[in-house]
Amino acid sequence: MAKKGLRSWVKENWVDIANKKSDGSYPKCGRSGGEKRKNYPKCVPIAKARAMSKGQKAGAVRRKQAKSNTGPTPSRAATFAKRKKNDNRKKT
Repeated sequence: MAKKGLRSWVKENWVDIANKKSDGSYPKCGRSGGEKRKNYPKCVPIAKARAMSKGQKAGAVRRKQAKSNTGPTPSRAATFAKRKKNDNRKKT
């Protein structure tokens, strides 16, 4: 995977997949003024949000909201679940 610089990271359009708008779009990540949202935000780049399935988005939001979000810094939750090793070998 190619490393991206901070400049390209800032230019990505980050959206909140936990709070979908009624028209089907996603609000920008971050809040302005006294804005209230229903759920704690889960922010991803718009390109990643479009590539994710409905179930993947729901799982990412569940993982984010399961973390305790107390303290001055936001807690980080994995966007994609870790794959479980599948041991299909016969045991004797």
